[in-house]
Amino acid sequence: MQLLAYIIVYPILWIISILPFRLLYALSDGVYVILYYIIGYRKKVVKDNLKLVFPEKSEQDIKQISKKFYRHFCDMIFESIKSLTISEKEILKRFKFTNLEELKQYETSKQSVILMCGHYASWEWSISIQKHINFIGYGVYKRLRNPYFDRLVKRVRGKYNSYLVSTKDIIPTLIESKENNKLFLCGMAADQSPKLKKAYHWTEFMGVKAPCYTGSEMIAKRLDLPIAFMAIKKVKRGFYEANISTITKTPKEYKDYEITDIFHKLVEEQIKAAPEYYLWTHKRWKHKDNVPKEFQ
Repeated sequence: MQLLAYIIVYPILWIISILPFRLLYALSDGVYVILYYIIGYRKKVVKDNLKLVFPEKSEQDIKQISKKFYRHFCDMIFESIKSLTISEKEILKRFKFTNLEELKQYETSKQSVILMCGHYASWEWSISIQKHINFIGYGVYKRLRNPYFDRLVKRVRGKYNSYLVSTKDIIPTLIESKENNKLFLCGMAADQSPKLKKAYHWTEFMGVKAPCYTGSEMIAKRLDLPIAFMAIKKVKRGFYEANISTITKTPKEYKDYEITDIFHKLVEEQIKAAPEYYLWTHKRWKHKDNVPKEFQ
């Protein structure tokens, strides 16, 4: 069944991916109407999340942010499909970096680096960063259940000298790379909610206590790697700009989870500036009523 699903769906995705952007966004507009007005895909989750973190906003404000989010969300879906066939020239035109010198300094000093970002704007197209640097690129991801689509996603990422590594395999992969003196950049979108049994730290994210992933900080300290943050901004439809800043070059000097808290504050700044570009469909604060006493 998994192979059959792939055989049926892949040609459709490929045909969509070769459409010019004008038609691609026309499809996105149509899907927006279906998702928001007809199906109502996760509308309650989005509304509840927005009301939770923006209690000062009116119902009308929440509704407007929701609509803008769904339009962007649909664009993201079709931009991800476009990644199947988009040319290198096109993606470099549409996704720009303002200060690559921040990463070049690590190449010069022969240091690998952890690059953190949130699920904001176009984290998918940020893989084009590999066309600007000489690091081996590793992206941490959750393996797809369908092995055929899993291989497809890996192949698309591989076009940019970037390799997807599962959460289970990332630590041994990075240790092996460091032992063999291979310079790498490891990208992690680390702002989502872990399972409660894996929640080692809770932070105040957008004014609400929530569990958070701490793997990026843990890996940086274990391997003594600098950590940088990538803030992505949507300039206009189909065009993005990323700014990279160093969080720390000496992670071991920080108290446990302090770097994780700094990261979440940086993501907060992005959300507050333009909330419509955050991934509100995820239940980021679903454990808010289960805060352990030591974190209350």
